[in-house]
Amino acid sequence: MVAVVAAAAFAGTMFFTRDGEVQMAQAAAPVYDFGCDVAYVNDGDTLRCADGTRVRIHGISARETDGTCAPGHPCSPASPEVSKAMLERLAGRHVNCIQTGTSYNRLTAICDNEQGVEINCAMVESGAAVVWDKFNRQQSICRLGRN
Repeated sequence: MVAVVAAAAFAGTMFFTRDGEVQMAQAAAPVYDFGCDVAYVNDGDTLRCADGTRVRIHGISARETDGTCAPGHPCSPASPEVSKAMLERLAGRHVNCIQTGTSYNRLTAICDNEQGVEINCAMVESGAAVVWDKFNRQQSICRLGRN
C-alpha cells in the first residue's frame, strides 16, 4: 500500500508531452507586482522603499517601536528591537513583492528577498512576529512551502 501511495505521489509530479516524453512538473514562479530597494525598516512589519513607497508586511504582526501591541492586533512575544533587526536582515537591500491590499497609506504585500525567501513567513518562523489570522485567511503567507 505504501509503495502504491509513493508511486502515485511521484506520478503526480510528472506529465506527458504530446510526443510521449515525460517531464517533471515545475512550480510556477511568483509574478511580482513591484520591486523595492529597501531604504529603511520602520519596525518588525513595515519598511520603506527608496522611491518612498511604504510596505506593510502582509499577514503578520510585530510589536510597535515603543514595545506595545496596538489594540486589536495580535501581540508578538519578541521585542520591537529583535523584530526590527530580523526584518532588516531578511529584507536586505531589495525585495520583490505581491501586493495584497493597502493599509494606512501603505501597500500590504507578501515579499521575497533576493535569495527567494518569503520574508512574511520567515518573520513568523523566526519568532520575530506572529501570524495575523484575520489577514492570513484572506491571503495566506508561507505559500507553497517555498521556505
